[in-house]
Amino acid sequence: MSALSEEIAAMILHDGPITLERYMALCLSHPRYGYYMTRDPFGAAGDFVTAPEISQMFGELLGVWTSEAWRAAGGVSPARLVELGPGRGTLMSDVLRVARISPGFLDAISVHLVETSPALRETQRHTLANAVKPVEWHADFAEVPPGAAFILANEFFDALPIRHFVKTSGGWRERLVGLGVEGELVFGLSEQLETALAVPAREGSIIEVCPAAQRLMSEIAARLVAEGGALLLVDYGYRQTSLGDSLQAVSHHAYVDPLAAPGDADLTAHVDFAALARAARAAGAKVMGPVTQAQFLLQLGIERRAEALSKKASPEQAQAILDAFERLTGSDDARRQMGGLFKVMAVMHPSMPDLPGFFV
Repeated sequence: MSALSEEIAAMILHDGPITLERYMALCLSHPRYGYYMTRDPFGAAGDFVTAPEISQMFGELLGVWTSEAWRAAGGVSPARLVELGPGRGTLMSDVLRVARISPGFLDAISVHLVETSPALRETQRHTLANAVKPVEWHADFAEVPPGAAFILANEFFDALPIRHFVKTSGGWRERLVGLGVEGELVFGLSEQLETALAVPAREGSIIEVCPAAQRLMSEIAARLVAEGGALLLVDYGYRQTSLGDSLQAVSHHAYVDPLAAPGDADLTAHVDFAALARAARAAGAKVMGPVTQAQFLLQLGIERRAEALSKKASPEQAQAILDAFERLTGSDDARRQMGGLFKVMAVMHPSMPDLPGFFV
């Protein structure tokens, strides 16, 4: 058993089974043993690869979109350029590089990274050591200074803790994490019925909800309505709320048992874009999308950017650019292509016009 396994087991012995939401939060954010608190999981040598690590084209196009959103908001100054869960800092590095070609944008913005992991903060400091703007770090979005905010969230919402409710013969019960006969972590069900759930479904069906994501979206949307700006959200997930279990654990680019080694594997779940859109609209914000990542990047000109980069590249580099283009825009799940699985959604001040990437 890992150190975190032992701590969770002791917690369960003392207090009883814990919710999946609590278990996931401990696995990812425990101050000593949490997955994101102790390592850099990104890249080929880590556990998974994100779009900014695949190609500079991704970050460049998100930077173009962000500067266009700033102009559409009236070129407000001062403004906050914010990234939630900035990984290695690669995306922000690419965004700031292309921001130099947008007149006035760099002068107007201050840069803010929302990151709880000490290990990743150090990596981000190294990546952004020579950035064109100084960077401030925050443990929570609420700490970002007031003002219009232009926010990027790439593969952030999928890592927020979820809850599961399972339909039994007697009704809906919450999924819990408890201990098996040999002291191992196992899934079980609460004895208490969730009487507030009245969703018709077959026995064995699962409802997956993410209260943390909806709370954060409500907070962001309320700020955008009050102070201006826009959020661009890129993540894997589904457009319509539906039944099903999407919890997955990944270690060294392979799927593993989510209970086997808490703290040593990444735990994520598909993002319910419809639920987030409802939360944003309830706060008065305008929502665009979601569209597929392929639709978004192609509308922003990723094909032209790939061609321009290839003209200056060696044959080997040109092939790598082509491979990255196909990875970012293709829809072959067997080849881990991201174009169809990943979705893009924008949330913004209600007076802002429609922005590129979402035109039908």
